Order: sequence, then C-alpha cells, then structure tokens
Amino acid sequence: MPLTLLPTLNAFLNALSALLLTTGYYFIRRRRITAHKRCMVAAVATSCLFLASYLTYHFQIGSKPFQGQGVIRIVYFSILISHTTLAAAIVPLVIMTLRRAWKGNFERHARLARRTLPLWLYVSVTGVVVYWMLYQM
Repeated sequence: MPLTLLPTLNAFLNALSALLLTTGYYFIRRRRITAHKRCMVAAVATSCLFLASYLTYHFQIGSKPFQGQGVIRIVYFSILISHTTLAAAIVPLVIMTLRRAWKGNFERHARLARRTLPLWLYVSVTGVVVYWMLYQM
C-alpha cells in the first residue's frame, strides 16, 4: 500500500472505531454483555491500528499544512487542537477503563466508561473531520 493512502485508511479506521463504540454502547444498554465486549475490544484494536498507521505516515511523510483561509482556518485549528489534546488524554482513560473491566470491577468500569466513551467518540469523529478538512476540501 502506498504511504499516500494512509490518511484515507486513518479516516476509515477512525470512522470504524466510532461505529464500534456506538454499537458497543447500544449493546451494553440492552445488557448484551458479550456483544458489548466484542465491540469494545474491536474498537481498541481499530484504534491501535489507526495509531500505527498514523505514526508510520507522519514519520515517513510528515505533516500536511492546512490550506484554508479565513474563518474556516479558525474552525479547523479549533477542531484540531481539541482533537489532538483529547487524543493524548484518551489513551490512559481507555487503558484504565479496559483494566477495570478485565479485572471484573464493573461498577468502577461503568463509572469511568461514562466519561471515557464520549471523549473517545469525540476523538474518533473529529479525526474523520480533520481528515476531510485537510485532504478533501
């Protein structure tokens, strides 16, 4: 696969992660524990694949400057800064949330997941938005 296709793959992986997170939430609300677990493990795997692909692209190619001007530039950088900040913050939250589930501490898992899920979902969705604004506008 050419390295130039990695941004598109990254956007796809972010979108898939958002879909898996949403589906996992749907399943846990209906007490379908096994389906929830499968979705969440798949979301973690997808996010790990994203991170490997993202780092590969940026170590090999570098960053692409945003070309937009005016108000759209402010919008782009506002989204990018919040996305980047939360992307860094979400990693330990996901690890702690998964660890609590793995250890069977479901009450603490659920309490932390109520904070982790919306942040992780935001990072996944804004990752697609950043890709679209940077590569498709």
